[in-house]
Amino acid sequence: MTNETKTRPPAGSYYPWPKLRAVLGDFYLVIMLLFLYLPILTMIALSFNESKSRSRWGGFTLKWYAELFSSETILRALYNTLLIALLSALIATIMGTAAAIGINALRKVPKNICMSITNIPMLDADIVTGISLMLAFIAFRFSLGFNTILISHITFNIPYVILSVMPKLKQTSRYSYEAAQDLGATPQQAFFRVILPDLMPGIVSGFLLAFTMSLDDFIITHFTKGAGIDTLSTLIYSQVRRGIVPSMYALSAMIFTFVLILLLITNFLPRRKTA
Repeated sequence: MTNETKTRPPAGSYYPWPKLRAVLGDFYLVIMLLFLYLPILTMIALSFNESKSRSRWGGFTLKWYAELFSSETILRALYNTLLIALLSALIATIMGTAAAIGINALRKVPKNICMSITNIPMLDADIVTGISLMLAFIAFRFSLGFNTILISHITFNIPYVILSVMPKLKQTSRYSYEAAQDLGATPQQAFFRVILPDLMPGIVSGFLLAFTMSLDDFIITHFTKGAGIDTLSTLIYSQVRRGIVPSMYALSAMIFTFVLILLLITNFLPRRKTA
């Protein structure tokens, strides 16, 4: 009998390690989910709390939601946030897609240089970008307000769009574009009917990423917004000093619910179509 046979466990013996590893993995996953989502669930529960106290339950109510829709300040900040996010994502998607096509047409060395320069804003700290943009606006005598926020969001969103579109450009064959022209299509028709549909998944993902980044930004907006205009992030920050009103809990709960429903639709709807 060899040593391998001696050390080999008998058939049917019980090994706790694989099951223990699975149990520990599930436990770790539960802890992480609680760490991520328990504060959000607490905030949602507080949005239905009759009392303004965060430590005492005063009963179930919907008055904070009613107060939310009657608050002109919050609704104006929500309008500014959505409008800036939509416009900046749309403009950045157009400019970023055009920039990605131009960079992809370059030779290897200039392309690498352009991509390195493009990646700098994503790696740079937001506070450096915010202060730099604020100083640039002041130097060019721009009055800080809605337009400066919009320009700032377009500026830091373009690299994300380029990063999303570039992989699709690398997957697209130039021969399909040339074949379309050989079949009688003009360069514009060949681009919009052949190349653009191939790039559309990257363009859509770039738009959604830019919209999300703009919606979530605070630091750059804080330095470039000026007086008299607020987004949701800057409004919440200004209210922290005085104490956040429970209607902000209601607004945050509605945004979280909307994003959750949107994610469920985008994840499960394609599966139903393929099934």
